[in-house]
Amino acid sequence: SKFYTSQNRLVTVQDYKAKLQELYPGADSIAVWGGEDADPIQYGKVFVSLKPSQYSNNLTTAEKTQLKNDLSDLSILTVRPEVVDAKVYKLKSAFIKNSVFVTLSFIKHEDQIRPIEIFINSKDLTRAPEYVVLTRLISAIFRRSANPMFILEELQGIFDPNGGSFKEGKYYHSFYAEIADVIERFFYDVDILEKPNTWTTENDGDVSTITPPTETDNSENVAFKICPDCGAKALKTENGCDSCMTCGYSKCDK
Repeated sequence: SKFYTSQNRLVTVQDYKAKLQELYPGADSIAVWGGEDADPIQYGKVFVSLKPSQYSNNLTTAEKTQLKNDLSDLSILTVRPEVVDAKVYKLKSAFIKNSVFVTLSFIKHEDQIRPIEIFINSKDLTRAPEYVVLTRLISAIFRRSANPMFILEELQGIFDPNGGSFKEGKYYHSFYAEIADVIERFFYDVDILEKPNTWTTENDGDVSTITPPTETDNSENVAFKICPDCGAKALKTENGCDSCMTCGYSKCDK
C-alpha cells in the first residue's frame, strides 16, 4: 500500500504478503489473513502461513522467531503477527492428470486446534481457477465456522459425471472426495479428530464379515458391481433388481 511504501510500516494484509514475498522470494505458498477473519475473532493479530519451498513444509522454530521479530518491527503497535504451522500432502488423483500438493495450516487457540487455511498447487494451470475457488471457500469455512467438519460430507457427496474410481482399496466419487480424504487425514494428524478404534479378532472386537454368495448360472451376476450408495463392490442383479449385500441398497427397473 501507499502507507507501507512511504512509512515502511505493515498495515494491510497485502503489506504483509508483499513483505513475505520480499523475504522469501522462492516460497512455494504464502497466505496472510487478519484476526477479524478468524473464528473466534482475534482483533489485533495477523496470521501468516508460509511453505518455504517445495522441499520444505515448515519454517524451523528459529526461523519462525526471526520472522515474527522482523514483522513485529515493521508492524503498527496494535498488531501482533503470528506464524502458523502447516502440513503438506501429495495427492495422486484418479481423476486428474497431474499430482497436486495440498497444504493445510492450523493454529492452537485456548488448548483447541483449529484448521485455518488450505492451498492446492499443481503443474496443471488449466485448473488453477478451480483450485483458487475451492481453496478460498474451504479456507473461509475453516476460519468462520464453529464446526467445519460438515465440509467433509459435502465434498464426499460430489459425483464426477464420468463415474467414480477405486484407489488403494477405497472408492471415490470424484476429485473433491479425494480432497475431503486429505482434509480428514490432516484432521487426524494434528489431533483435530480422534482416530477411530480399529477392532480385530485378536482384541475381541466384533468383526462382521459379509461374504458374497457363490456365483449361480444367472448371467447377470457374473461379477458384483459397485454400489452407488456405499461404494462397496457388492451390488448384485437379480430378477431385474439391484441389491447391495453390504448396506442393503436396492433398486428395481420399472
